[in-house]
Amino acid sequence: MASELRVNTLKDAAGANSVATSTVANGSAKAWINFNGSTATATADLTGVADSFNIDSLVDNGTGDYTVTMTNSMNNADYSLAGLVGNGTGSFNRGISTGYGTAPTASAYTLSSIISSSGSLTDCSYVSSHVMGDLA
Repeated sequence: MASELRVNTLKDAAGANSVATSTVANGSAKAWINFNGSTATATADLTGVADSFNIDSLVDNGTGDYTVTMTNSMNNADYSLAGLVGNGTGSFNRGISTGYGTAPTASAYTLSSIISSSGSLTDCSYVSSHVMGDLA
């Protein structure tokens, strides 16, 4: 039999620092992924992914271009998506773009690692993203 805990507010052990449970639920990442784009073999079984949450598959579409599919879909495609890429030399001088011509869906989004100075796609050693919003 499953247990259920129903509360409106969470507090620390001293009874202070309260937060509404809606803030916890709405402010938590619903999906995230971290992988090495320069050495990973991006496949449906997440080979090469360092760690992830609520991620079903990662597809390598070519140099610096990836499709991420979530295990549990979002309510719609209007979620917030952010990420960071780097070259592993301590310099995060590269940016990440979402979409790159492909709009996100409720269940998937694309990541593109881009060299900021030229705008060209590149495989970076650090690729990370997270999704915020409402699950379906």
